[in-house]
Amino acid sequence: MPVQSVKVLKSSLAGAVLLLLVAAPAAQAATAPSATPASAVSGSVTVDPAGRIAPDGTVTLSGTYRCDAGGPVFVSSSVSQDAGAVRHGIGGTRAVCDGLEHPWVNSARPAAGPAGETLKPGPAQVEATLMELRPLSGLPLPAFHARQAREVTLVQG
Repeated sequence: MPVQSVKVLKSSLAGAVLLLLVAAPAAQAATAPSATPASAVSGSVTVDPAGRIAPDGTVTLSGTYRCDAGGPVFVSSSVSQDAGAVRHGIGGTRAVCDGLEHPWVNSARPAAGPAGETLKPGPAQVEATLMELRPLSGLPLPAFHARQAREVTLVQG
């Protein structure tokens, strides 16, 4: 398969997954009963003011989260630079939902963007999300409980 076809296929697949993640909470809200389910999770998430870029390009982001009982719950994070043209997913951490504050740390080595751009030290926009996977008709769909977006500084090291 030509490289260009693979890029288009990956882009289409990524778009479909993003559409599912965006549409799922709305669909879930439209079909959910008005009462809050027993497995509902409430919580908060923060992002530390600095992230790290290792010499091999691995990005590490961190912060804290707090949530009550529910399951399974994850802290996901993403980062972008230069007006957010490309957003890179940076790992996910399984959350312990016991009502206490816990640290989270996510690391990943993001691929270069479409024009070959890579993340570099300096200002960046980071978003962290506290998300629960809830079964809906047998399919686990995301239920978002907390989100923080903030400007951080990526430092070498």
